Amino acid sequence: MKNFDIIKQELLESPKQWLITGVAGFIGSNLLETLLKLNQTVAGLDNFATGHQHNLDEVEGLVTKEQWANFTLHNGDIRNIEDCKNAALGADYILHQAALGSVPRSINDPATTNDVNISGHLNMLITARDEKVSGFVYAASSSTYGDHPALPKQEDNIGNPLSPYAVTKYVNELYANVFNRTYGLKSTGLRYFNVFGPRQDPDGAYAAVIPKWTASILKKETLFINGDGETSRDFCFVDNAVQANILAATNNESDDSQVFNVACNARTSLNELKDIIFSSLTKFDSTIPAIDTEYREFRAGDVRHSQADISKAEALIGYKPSHTIQEGIAVAMPWYLAKFA
Repeated sequence: MKNFDIIKQELLESPKQWLITGVAGFIGSNLLETLLKLNQTVAGLDNFATGHQHNLDEVEGLVTKEQWANFTLHNGDIRNIEDCKNAALGADYILHQAALGSVPRSINDPATTNDVNISGHLNMLITARDEKVSGFVYAASSSTYGDHPALPKQEDNIGNPLSPYAVTKYVNELYANVFNRTYGLKSTGLRYFNVFGPRQDPDGAYAAVIPKWTASILKKETLFINGDGETSRDFCFVDNAVQANILAATNNESDDSQVFNVACNARTSLNELKDIIFSSLTKFDSTIPAIDTEYREFRAGDVRHSQADISKAEALIGYKPSHTIQEGIAVAMPWYLAKFA
């Protein structure tokens, strides 16, 4: 089994052509940065519904002019199959990250979540089939485990979905399996567990907990915790997710449709997370005042505890997390400090 360092060296020696959907988003822009630094040719597709031009601008500032010249942006929508096909021309690999995330957003607007996450996903599968790509990797979700109580979560044991968002991500997996059996399309779903890191948007009603809390602390605002703070998650630094995408796309061990957990096989409560963020921030700025915390009702559709068994990804694609939650937060904090300075 080749490790990530070997795969990166092979890509440097033999560059490929990639398509990233949702390229202006948090994970998409981190994938773009890594692939361009590996001298790959990258097309990106985004309609900027949740992605941001400033993410792409930041990547441009972190790569050479020659590397940036290898990137082509397509402003389009995965719900339009012609946009998908135009962006995917000549692609060896597709990393499909575009989606409408957030459990609360899906509860408030299930129709749009369904349209983007299911119809858009189907368009990308059709595109990958027609372009005969070597690997199709898509963003699945730990929400697929629903109400299944066992910990850690294993890929074959799922429960009932707890939100419209969870339904859409499960349907993504079903469609991928059907396309593998019917058309022979090799695909890999990555069940992300609470990915965090630089360029994750702290603003908006559906912001993820780590950027939202970090912004609140830096702005000296009240930090709101849903429930009693003992809800726990397997927080995963974005570099781990980037690694999993590239390993999954380039893996030649199997032509089957696979699903892998992407996390650290660890569990951190919200109360612990608050302390980790605060401790990390004060190492950079000792003048940050104590946190003003307010507990409120549990959020509808939320799972109480989540932790990933990552042994399948370790065994089949060579995945090995490069960052724990503490290490990832230490890397991410300077980005937030610069953003709110």
